Amino acid sequence: MTTSTAEQLSAVSLYERLGASAGIRRIVDGMVDAHLQNPVIRARFQPYIDDPEHVEEIKQHICTFFAVHTGGPGTYGGRSMTQTHRGMNIDAAEYMAAIDDTLATMEGLGHDQETRNEVLAILYPLKSEILHV
Repeated sequence: MTTSTAEQLSAVSLYERLGASAGIRRIVDGMVDAHLQNPVIRARFQPYIDDPEHVEEIKQHICTFFAVHTGGPGTYGGRSMTQTHRGMNIDAAEYMAAIDDTLATMEGLGHDQETRNEVLAILYPLKSEILHV
Protein backbone atom coordinates (compact mmCIF):
# COMPACT_ATOMS: atom_id res chain seq x y z
CA MET A 1 0.00 0.00 0.00
CA THR A 2 1.43 3.37 -0.99
CA THR A 3 0.67 6.78 0.41
CA SER A 4 -0.09 9.78 -1.75
CA THR A 5 2.00 12.93 -1.71
CA ALA A 6 -0.87 14.77 0.02
CA GLU A 7 -0.95 12.14 2.77
CA GLN A 8 2.81 12.37 3.17
CA LEU A 9 2.66 16.15 3.44
CA SER A 10 -0.14 16.03 5.99
CA ALA A 11 2.07 13.79 8.17
CA VAL A 12 4.72 16.53 8.23
CA SER A 13 3.90 19.48 10.46
CA LEU A 14 3.65 22.97 9.05
CA TYR A 15 6.58 23.86 11.30
CA GLU A 16 8.74 21.28 9.53
CA ARG A 17 7.54 22.37 6.09
CA LEU A 18 8.51 25.95 6.93
CA GLY A 19 12.05 24.70 7.61
CA ALA A 20 11.78 24.44 11.41
CA SER A 21 13.51 27.13 13.45
CA ALA A 22 15.97 28.22 10.74
CA GLY A 23 13.28 28.37 8.06
CA ILE A 24 10.96 30.41 10.26
CA ARG A 25 13.81 32.80 11.03
CA ARG A 26 14.37 33.31 7.28
CA ILE A 27 10.66 34.11 6.88
CA VAL A 28 10.69 36.54 9.80
CA ASP A 29 13.88 38.30 8.63
CA GLY A 30 12.45 38.67 5.12
CA MET A 31 9.08 39.77 6.43
CA VAL A 32 10.57 42.52 8.62
CA ASP A 33 12.75 43.69 5.71
CA ALA A 34 9.63 43.79 3.52
CA HIS A 35 7.73 45.80 6.16
CA LEU A 36 10.55 48.38 6.17
CA GLN A 37 10.16 48.77 2.39
CA ASN A 38 6.35 48.75 2.30
CA PRO A 39 5.01 52.33 2.09
CA VAL A 40 1.76 51.32 3.81
CA ILE A 41 3.46 50.16 7.04
CA ARG A 42 7.07 51.35 6.84
CA ALA A 43 6.47 54.19 9.32
CA ARG A 44 5.39 51.68 11.98
CA PHE A 45 8.76 49.92 11.84
CA GLN A 46 11.27 52.67 11.09
CA PRO A 47 11.53 53.91 14.71
CA TYR A 48 13.06 50.54 15.61
CA ILE A 49 15.86 50.63 13.02
CA ASP A 50 18.18 52.46 15.41
CA ASP A 51 17.51 49.92 18.16
CA PRO A 52 18.78 46.57 16.82
CA GLU A 53 18.36 44.87 20.19
CA HIS A 54 14.66 45.73 20.18
CA VAL A 55 14.31 44.56 16.56
CA GLU A 56 15.96 41.27 17.51
CA GLU A 57 13.59 40.89 20.48
CA ILE A 58 10.58 41.48 18.22
CA LYS A 59 11.89 38.99 15.67
CA GLN A 60 12.45 36.38 18.35
CA HIS A 61 8.87 36.79 19.62
CA ILE A 62 7.55 36.42 16.07
CA CYS A 63 9.70 33.33 15.50
CA THR A 64 8.41 31.74 18.70
CA PHE A 65 4.83 32.65 17.81
CA PHE A 66 5.24 31.05 14.37
CA ALA A 67 6.89 27.94 15.81
CA VAL A 68 4.19 27.33 18.40
CA HIS A 69 1.31 28.00 16.02
CA THR A 70 2.69 25.75 13.29
CA GLY A 71 3.29 22.66 15.39
CA GLY A 72 6.81 23.36 16.57
CA PRO A 73 8.31 23.09 20.04
CA GLY A 74 8.03 25.48 22.92
CA THR A 75 5.44 27.82 24.31
CA TYR A 76 4.77 31.42 23.44
CA GLY A 77 5.40 33.63 26.46
CA GLY A 78 5.04 37.00 24.75
CA ARG A 79 2.20 39.45 25.06
CA SER A 80 -1.13 38.69 23.43
CA MET A 81 -1.90 40.17 20.02
CA THR A 82 -4.25 42.68 21.65
CA GLN A 83 -1.65 43.74 24.24
CA THR A 84 1.05 44.04 21.59
CA HIS A 85 -1.03 46.20 19.25
CA ARG A 86 -3.08 48.19 21.80
CA GLY A 87 -3.05 51.90 21.08
CA MET A 88 -1.52 51.51 17.61
CA ASN A 89 -4.90 51.96 15.87
CA ILE A 90 -3.86 49.68 13.01
CA ASP A 91 -6.24 49.89 10.08
CA ALA A 92 -7.28 47.21 7.59
CA ALA A 93 -4.85 48.38 4.89
CA GLU A 94 -1.90 48.13 7.28
CA TYR A 95 -3.05 44.73 8.50
CA MET A 96 -3.33 43.37 4.97
CA ALA A 97 0.03 44.90 3.99
CA ALA A 98 1.70 42.99 6.83
CA ILE A 99 0.04 39.74 5.78
CA ASP A 100 0.88 40.35 2.12
CA ASP A 101 4.54 40.95 3.04
CA THR A 102 4.62 37.69 4.97
CA LEU A 103 3.09 35.66 2.16
CA ALA A 104 5.29 37.31 -0.48
CA THR A 105 8.37 36.55 1.61
CA MET A 106 7.28 32.94 1.89
CA GLU A 107 6.70 32.73 -1.87
CA GLY A 108 10.15 34.19 -2.48
CA LEU A 109 11.62 31.50 -0.25
CA GLY A 110 9.92 28.82 -2.33
CA HIS A 111 6.97 27.89 -0.11
CA ASP A 112 4.08 26.53 -2.13
CA GLN A 113 0.55 27.97 -2.22
CA GLU A 114 -0.83 25.34 0.16
CA THR A 115 1.77 26.16 2.80
CA ARG A 116 1.17 29.89 2.39
CA ASN A 117 -2.58 29.30 2.74
CA GLU A 118 -1.99 27.41 5.99
CA VAL A 119 0.00 30.36 7.35
CA LEU A 120 -2.72 32.73 6.17
CA ALA A 121 -5.26 30.59 8.06
CA ILE A 122 -3.23 31.25 11.23
CA LEU A 123 -2.70 34.98 10.65
CA TYR A 124 -6.02 36.17 9.23
CA PRO A 125 -8.17 35.23 12.26
CA LEU A 126 -5.97 37.50 14.41
CA LYS A 127 -7.57 40.48 12.68
CA SER A 128 -10.00 41.26 15.52
CA GLU A 129 -7.11 41.20 18.03
CA ILE A 130 -5.04 43.69 16.00
CA LEU A 131 -7.32 46.17 14.19
CA HIS A 132 -8.23 49.38 16.01
CA VAL A 133 -7.35 48.08 19.50
